[in-house]
Amino acid sequence: MTAARQRRKPCFALALAVFAAFAAARPAWPAGDQQIEVNSHTGLAISGFDPVAYFTERRPRLGRPDFGLTFEGAIWRFENPGNRAAFVGHPEVYRPRFGGYDPVAIARGASVPGHPLVWVVVSERLYLFYDEETRAAFLADPGRFIALATHKWPAVARGIDP
Repeated sequence: MTAARQRRKPCFALALAVFAAFAAARPAWPAGDQQIEVNSHTGLAISGFDPVAYFTERRPRLGRPDFGLTFEGAIWRFENPGNRAAFVGHPEVYRPRFGGYDPVAIARGASVPGHPLVWVVVSERLYLFYDEETRAAFLADPGRFIALATHKWPAVARGIDP
């Protein structure tokens, strides 16, 4: 082996080790929360809104196509590269709970897509709602609706057409 190849070999091994560590440390999606509401015409998750902006700016912001990412069968858009990087590092934090479906409807056993402009962050999780009425019902007792929706979500998710 030449001296040049010997010097390159440790860099390759180091890069491989870093990649393996990243892959192993990357958090997995919660098993029962993988069905995401996607627009069948555009392929966009949450209508193209930036999921990170709900946390960083405390308001919905449309993502830009040039900061898009295809992940888990959906196109996610972000307002800037920092938000995109935050999502890539921790999608389980920024992804809407129950795949963007209304948790009040899920608690009742139905799948109703949430609207990205009717939302709330509770216990560090994003929830989207069909309308202001279901959002208000949720906010009156979030713990109850989260528990009910968590219990019913696996059955409701199985009934959603991919």
